Amino acid sequence: MEEKKYSFYQHKDCEFFPCHKTEKPESFNCLFCYCPLYALGENCGGNFRYLENGVKDCSACLVPHTKGRGYDYIMSRYGDIVEKAKKK
Repeated sequence: MEEKKYSFYQHKDCEFFPCHKTEKPESFNCLFCYCPLYALGENCGGNFRYLENGVKDCSACLVPHTKGRGYDYIMSRYGDIVEKAKKK
């Protein structure tokens, strides 16, 4: 599959780069710095856990930061995000 240039961005000057532990910082994607899947709670498909206080902890998740696949996965879930945001 041809790489989509718009699907990858790195901000190496960011004081938090990379914000998650990774063995491949050169492939770390900052495009979804704040993951849109967070709002899907336990249905996001990422590697997360809930803290005792109920807060979702995504510090072990690299789904939005994986070059190529992360972008494609998030875009495939965009309909779920839209549904979650709809006024009931």
